[in-house]
Amino acid sequence: MLKENAAESARSRQGARILLLALFLVVSLSPTGTVVSQRRSSAPQSSSLVITTQPEAIVWIDEIRRGVTDATGRLELKKVTGGRHTVRVRATGFNEVSVPLLPGRRSLAVKLVRTTDQAQLTFQQAELAREAARDDESRLKAAELYRDALKIRPAYSAARVGLARVLLDLNQYREALAEIDAARRSRPVYPEASAVEGRINGEAAFTDEAIQSFRRSIREAKGFQPEAHVGLARILEEKGQYVEAEAEFRKALAQLADSEPVIYQLLGASLEKQQKFKEAVVAYEKYLELAPNGGLAPAVRSIIEQLRRDADGLEIIP
Repeated sequence: MLKENAAESARSRQGARILLLALFLVVSLSPTGTVVSQRRSSAPQSSSLVITTQPEAIVWIDEIRRGVTDATGRLELKKVTGGRHTVRVRATGFNEVSVPLLPGRRSLAVKLVRTTDQAQLTFQQAELAREAARDDESRLKAAELYRDALKIRPAYSAARVGLARVLLDLNQYREALAEIDAARRSRPVYPEASAVEGRINGEAAFTDEAIQSFRRSIREAKGFQPEAHVGLARILEEKGQYVEAEAEFRKALAQLADSEPVIYQLLGASLEKQQKFKEAVVAYEKYLELAPNGGLAPAVRSIIEQLRRDADGLEIIP
């Protein structure tokens, strides 16, 4: 009976994990996929930061998307580590701006200036279209917008990488890699491009090439590249290197400042495979703390319930 109960527990968790994987492919890392590269201060303490700028502006800190301003142009971030950072702000119809955030600052006003740069305006439209795309038809429309921007400015490396992301979603791997190569011609050291290349190679089942691309991205970013750390972790997990995968997930979490709860779900799954059930519960609970109403929440709660039973020794196989 105990064996049957344990088998049933494992099947229940496996079913929940299958649901999580399907949802993860939809949720991915972030709506923009722009978790990229810059070194961040290792200062352990953090505090809140209020940014004011245009309404509905996207805000990145150290190239990690941290949110969108409200209708008044305000965004409060609860967890920003001490030290110097770079804040990037983009609002549709305005020039994108990057400004320094000096140590100790708890508020920052970023003034944006309207632009008539057609390449930039078209790129912004493409980014919005990619974020909203939920089917191949809308992805193809986003791809055309990126191509329109590139007709105006062929060396627009960010548009090349954006187009590569769309082509990846369309399973057009060869074309996506061609865009990454084109982006590097105008920007040879490009951590985001290398991270996207790793994802493309991974989806195309070129495992060794994916590992090389992710490691290159991390080197180019001098260690700070959470998208590459997560991508590398998933490849290592597929290869059965669970300890190494766990380490990469934890590096990504340390760099993301809890801005991507889904990584805690991935870490939990990795810990499960190592039979570290109590640690897995902690990781899953952290996901629920950060995203209690998230798309993965129901499946995560189901897994936690089963893991607690296992961790308490209620279903032990002799």
